[in-house]
Amino acid sequence: MIVKTSKDEIQNFLSDASNFKGFCEAVYFPEDRNDVSQILKEANDKKIQVTIAGNGTGLAGARVPEGGIVISTDRLNKIIEINKQKFYAIAEPGVLLSELLIILRKNDLLYPPDPTENNCYLGGTVATNASGEKTFKYGPTRNFIIEMEVVLADGEILTLKRGETLADKFDLYLKCESGKEINIHLPDYKMPSAKNSAGYFVKPGMDAIDLFIGSEGTLGVITKIKIRLQPNPEKIISCVVFFNSEEDALNFIQKGREVSYTSRAYNNIQAIDALSLEYFDENTLDFMRDDYKQIPAFAKAGVWFEQEVNKANEEYFLDEWLTLIREFSGDEESAWFAFTEADKEKLQIFRHAISQKIVEFIAKNNVRKLGTDVAVPDIKFKELYYFSKKEAMESKLDFLIYGHFGNSHMHLNILPKTEEEYLKGKKIYNTICEKAVELGGTISAEHGIGKLKTEYFKLMYGEEVIKKMAELKKVFDPNLILGSGTIFKADIIK
Repeated sequence: MIVKTSKDEIQNFLSDASNFKGFCEAVYFPEDRNDVSQILKEANDKKIQVTIAGNGTGLAGARVPEGGIVISTDRLNKIIEINKQKFYAIAEPGVLLSELLIILRKNDLLYPPDPTENNCYLGGTVATNASGEKTFKYGPTRNFIIEMEVVLADGEILTLKRGETLADKFDLYLKCESGKEINIHLPDYKMPSAKNSAGYFVKPGMDAIDLFIGSEGTLGVITKIKIRLQPNPEKIISCVVFFNSEEDALNFIQKGREVSYTSRAYNNIQAIDALSLEYFDENTLDFMRDDYKQIPAFAKAGVWFEQEVNKANEEYFLDEWLTLIREFSGDEESAWFAFTEADKEKLQIFRHAISQKIVEFIAKNNVRKLGTDVAVPDIKFKELYYFSKKEAMESKLDFLIYGHFGNSHMHLNILPKTEEEYLKGKKIYNTICEKAVELGGTISAEHGIGKLKTEYFKLMYGEEVIKKMAELKKVFDPNLILGSGTIFKADIIK
């Protein structure tokens, strides 16, 4: 096992894609679960803070240390098994998601919940319950995790298999490999119905594995993951269509969402069932126009949609989508249709390039990222959208709006050029989070709370509920060594 302490060698572990920065004494590179267990036992005995680090693509600061040591998952990077017959894969947390997806595609397999930033590690996606454009149809990472190995703060090892360890209402019993028993009384609080990755997943009768998914490295260190796969679709229609009215674009998404929900409810394979519904506002299109000059000058908004098809029904579904495009005055002449894998990849690159260009912008201006991750119930989404846009426009700051609008999930990114603009933008961010909570939504739909959203987390749940979550953490980590500052502020978790 390698340990690095030189400032030059550990610099990459002191920030993430949000440009949040920290410090630590050393970075450990375990190569198996026994290494992880040994590190944690020693840190727990000495009460040394431990931060778990993936590949640094996070946007909330969870992997950024504020003292103590870092456990890097870089060397926990083996793909242990891919089973084509039973549709599962087993891998370690440091496997690069993009590489795993390539291997799966070669085996004609699909792992749906790949986030926009697929240079992340698999373990990071589980730790944040990450999601991506296919979430509209298939749901987030949680839906695809069927087994997990976790090393707890005291070095104990816990294996969790979906369906095997269920809570008796709010009482949960766990048994570690050593025989150590853990008895937990789960707190009772209501989670939003919208897409959500804020705080611990808790509900009566829950599966124990769900407690650790989305826990952001604060309850234990994931060392092995078994994921559910499915057959790769025969073909996917993928298209970016442009509108000269944002209202038309939003209505197109709303109709596509409603038709898709109905198709699923009645198992109607002859009706539209979108795989993804993504939105780009006029500012986002302008932001990308230098790199994508084929974006039409008239475009006030764009929508990227995908539909799974086969050779027999491809023409039928293409006609169905063209009918929907015409209904809402989309411009089919300028639309980017992708029928081949190569063309589909270009559209995915376009979607991924937006996030990457924002990261480059904030790094260039040396400010922290200000991008909302809010989601609300579908019926409230337009209210959130227009409220947020009005607040951003009145601030006179540069901003972009895009995201997973099929899930009523919006990323409004403010682009400050100075610290003064950043502080002004932070007030807008806070106002949007308040509005999302008021509408019954979440302040974090896919990126987690990390260290950057703890103050907004309080807006969502209130201090009493957060204290209940903190008490739950203490059951697994009584010395509070794991993920210090992540999810909980210091004054909450004393």
